[in-house]
Amino acid sequence: MQPLDSVEVLLLRHYGEQAPAPPDLEARLRAGVAREAASLESGQRLVRLLGEQRLSRRRATALVALGAAGAGVLSLGLECLQSLLAPRQRELSSSYPAYSG
Repeated sequence: MQPLDSVEVLLLRHYGEQAPAPPDLEARLRAGVAREAASLESGQRLVRLLGEQRLSRRRATALVALGAAGAGVLSLGLECLQSLLAPRQRELSSSYPAYSG
């Protein structure tokens, strides 16, 4: 497994030796790290809370139903998107004849 590159190495690789550092880079990096830490802490707090509380069958059923409804909506959205793109794809493929030797 390859170790992750440091921020300095990535910046040098992207911007080169002579390029100036982007403005407020350190402040933006610190803010990003703080946001990520807060997000992880929030997630861990939620996991701990769910682990400590008893979950009733009614609540578990509601959570499963909500998750299934979300998956259904996502599936419907993907189907709609696919149906919108399908005529365009057929149109593009019919406008270019296949190459025959």
